Amino acid sequence: MYRKKVTVVNRLGIHARPAMKISETARKFKSAIYIEKDGQRVDARSIIDILILVSPPDTELTIVAEGPDEVEAVEAIVRLVEEGFGEEIDSRFLRDR
Repeated sequence: MYRKKVTVVNRLGIHARPAMKISETARKFKSAIYIEKDGQRVDARSIIDILILVSPPDTELTIVAEGPDEVEAVEAIVRLVEEGFGEEIDSRFLRDR
């Protein structure tokens, strides 16, 4: 099992488009992939599950995967979140870039 924490940095947080990007990315891997927030764990392949987490900017998420490509899976999703899903980055996080 591989896990890594990441902070949501895009201005609008995780809404439908970022949830879709996470889901599409997760489906490329064989490993089981989950997103955890405040003790709740959801399937990273499910757009609805991801949206249920309600993740505005500055939310800390833990990406967890278990399987043959777990490291690559976690790193791919962490990279998506860190890059703000290709959307505008919240100004609080611009100084870190």
